[in-house]
Amino acid sequence: MDEITTKIVDILQDVTGLDDAGQDKDQDLFKDGVLDSMATVEVLVNLQDEFDITVPVSEFDRSQWSTVNKIAQQVQELE
Repeated sequence: MDEITTKIVDILQDVTGLDDAGQDKDQDLFKDGVLDSMATVEVLVNLQDEFDITVPVSEFDRSQWSTVNKIAQQVQELE
């Protein structure tokens, strides 16, 4: 795992309390119930703090943030 992916997995595990959260980089985190709306906000805040990015809530598209790989892609684009 690269550094960005590792940090994303750490954030997911911290927010959800699940040791296996984010281990499957292509798992749909919303569909599989890993993230709900409250956890999503917490993850976004942590991502913004960790990577010094801004994720405009008005532009947030759940389908673009549904897996670890997609989150990593979004973070790289916003850095």
